[in-house]
Formats: sequence, structure tokens, C-alpha cells
Amino acid sequence: MPAASPVADSPLIVALDTADAAQASGWATSLMPHAGLFKLGLEFFLAHGAAGVRGVTGTPVFLDLKLHDIPNTVAGGVRAVLPLRPRMLTIHAAGGSAMIQAAAQAAQAAGSARPLILAVTVLTSLDQAALHAIGVDASPAEQVLRLARLAVAAGADGLVCSPHEAAVLRQALGGDVTLVVPGIRPAGAAAGDQARTMTPREAMQAGADWIVVGRPITAAPDPAAAAAAIVASLR
Repeated sequence: MPAASPVADSPLIVALDTADAAQASGWATSLMPHAGLFKLGLEFFLAHGAAGVRGVTGTPVFLDLKLHDIPNTVAGGVRAVLPLRPRMLTIHAAGGSAMIQAAAQAAQAAGSARPLILAVTVLTSLDQAALHAIGVDASPAEQVLRLARLAVAAGADGLVCSPHEAAVLRQALGGDVTLVVPGIRPAGAAAGDQARTMTPREAMQAGADWIVVGRPITAAPDPAAAAAAIVASLR
């Protein structure tokens, strides 16, 4: 176990988006004074699996695997990662009610240590044109709200959504639904491949419980200073 842990009251989740286990562990160690959670995603998990997750200093972890398959397979996937004790675990809301319900029920096996099941609505890299190209005629906001209502009704604890939909979801779904918001870019930072972004303070004011920031921190000359500045901007 690490000697220190992430800051309990920090709403900042730092995305450790790398396949380099040593790099991920180094980032986590240096960023622990500023982060509430660390996100490990598909790239890292495919490279290192469960052993890699256990080896990253700075647990607890948000395991962002975006599970999307038939209900039985997703339930099995949830059960398989429960020994890692992730604080949060993502699934795709587009998998449908039965899949979401199966994931939520499988998480119950962890008892009081169960992860929050978060449903991903519309990826922040998708805009109106991208949705139209895959056959969705609704606007991003309309599609997010449709999938969010479906997910919460099926048992999801919360949602991953663009900051631009956070206020609508908070108003529509109330205060009990956890909103985790990627697509966060501090003022002046490059958008990269994120199509719908917002500053950290704007996102929190819109209703986010947690904000997810990756490259603006990990690609900064001084990642710890960049993380500290983001947390300071929220006060």
C-alpha cells in the first residue's frame, strides 16, 4: 500500500493515459497531493492487466474500461475486476437496460467496497456531425439525456458526460446521480481530440461532481503545478 493517498475532498480525477506502467506510477506519486482519484483506461489495462492496476501507486482508482457487450459478458467483466477494488467502473449506456442492470447487480458482490457503476452517454469526441454519421439524428444533448435516463432507471450510479450536458442532467435527474465530467480544458489549453470542452470551474458550476483531466496535466512541463493550479481554480 502507498504511504500516502489522494486528497479526499479533491474533485479532480487525473487520467493516467499511458501504456507505460512506470510513467503511470510516477505521475500518480507526484500528483497525489492534488488528485482525488486516478483514472486508468483501456490502453493501460490492455497493456498490463490486473497486475498493472495493482502496481500503480496512488489508489483508489477509477477504472475506465467502458464495458459494452451482452449482459452476461459485462456482468462477468464487472465481477472479474472487483478484486482490484476500483472506486468507479464505466460501462456504455448504449448497451441497453438489461446490460446496465446486469453490471449494477454484479457490482453488488463487492458489498460495501462495490464500485460506482458509471454509464458513458455520448463520447466527448463526438459532435453533431459524428452522431449523424453513425445514424443518430438527435443532437448530442438530446442523445445524452435519452441514454442518461435509461441508465439511471436501469441501476447505474452515475454518468460520464460532456460538461456541456452536466447542467441539463443535474436538473433532469437530481442531486443523487454522480456526474463525472471529462472534456475539461483549463483556459488556454489545446482542445486536442475533445469536441465539447469546458474549464474546470465552469464544469463544477454546471453540476459536475468530478472532473477528469489528462493531457493538460500529464503533458505539462510540471504536472504537479498544473494539477495544483486546476484545484486552486475551483476554490
